[in-house]
Amino acid sequence: MKIILDGMGGDNAPSEIVKGAVEAARHIEHQIILVGDEERIRTELSGYTYDPEQIGIRHAPDVITNDDAPVKAVRTKTESSMVVGLNMIKNGEGDLFISAGNTGALMAGGLFILGRIQGIDRPALASIYPILGHIPSLLVDAGANAECKPVNLLEFGTMGSIYMEKVLDRKNPSVGLVNIGSEETKGTTVIKAAYELLDKSDINFIGNIEARDVPKGKAEVIVCDGFVGNVILKLTEGLAWNILKLLKAKFTAGIKSKLGALLLKDKFGELKSEFDYSEYGGAPILGIKGAVVKIHGSSNANAVMNAIFKGIPYVENKVVQIIQNSVEEIEEILISE
Repeated sequence: MKIILDGMGGDNAPSEIVKGAVEAARHIEHQIILVGDEERIRTELSGYTYDPEQIGIRHAPDVITNDDAPVKAVRTKTESSMVVGLNMIKNGEGDLFISAGNTGALMAGGLFILGRIQGIDRPALASIYPILGHIPSLLVDAGANAECKPVNLLEFGTMGSIYMEKVLDRKNPSVGLVNIGSEETKGTTVIKAAYELLDKSDINFIGNIEARDVPKGKAEVIVCDGFVGNVILKLTEGLAWNILKLLKAKFTAGIKSKLGALLLKDKFGELKSEFDYSEYGGAPILGIKGAVVKIHGSSNANAVMNAIFKGIPYVENKVVQIIQNSVEEIEEILISE
């Protein structure tokens, strides 16, 4: 397998991207190709001991930044690390593409360069959602589609269920539709229509879930449009870090509190790690004809390494092909409407 890594994407490129690639290479046998400014990447690599047969470089002189308009950047910056990397996947020069770069550009590039899986109307961003004390859930869509049709939410549930089972090894994962109430009759016209489609599907649909049930892990696959999904993720992230900040302030106010904090140091470390995005391996873009994973813009080496580890079963278990095969079931459900 060849893993293509955007060497220039994200806030910490290329240093943390290169470091993550080197660390991952020590644990896998697959080849990693870093795409980007060859001189800068080679300078970073010079600080590590690595097998040059396992880690290669593809020169790409340009970079798509977060300030670039996504569609325009993909069409005009054809020598950027992101566009070159995606074209490598398209041309069969790689099996998996990972980037910490501009999310909109990565979505646009995935659509324009790789194309949608035939029969999938809207590709979606699937993000790991941490559940305290339990294994995490998967949220689909995390921000790619602000407005959706009922069939899109059916697609999200189907693709998320496949990814959860094949990549994260969760057999027959439960799928819940985010709504303002658990009753079947609640919600907008779109949500009520989506409920009917999901209920007719072969996935393990458990019905509507309210926002308060999302952090409890009531559903292993959380289905919603990208607007709602992005709000849920950012609200959870902000709330989590503010609670941790408050706890730190409380436990460092006075000698007795500091002693208590010292005794609970390991437990606080465990709590913090449960909200650490770098442990979860990035967010796949589901519904395009290629294995593409988006990692956080501020990703460190650990996040890069884990994205590589989680991306390998994405390819090996043929998730893209399985999603393609599932389209027939979606079409049958729509015909029966």
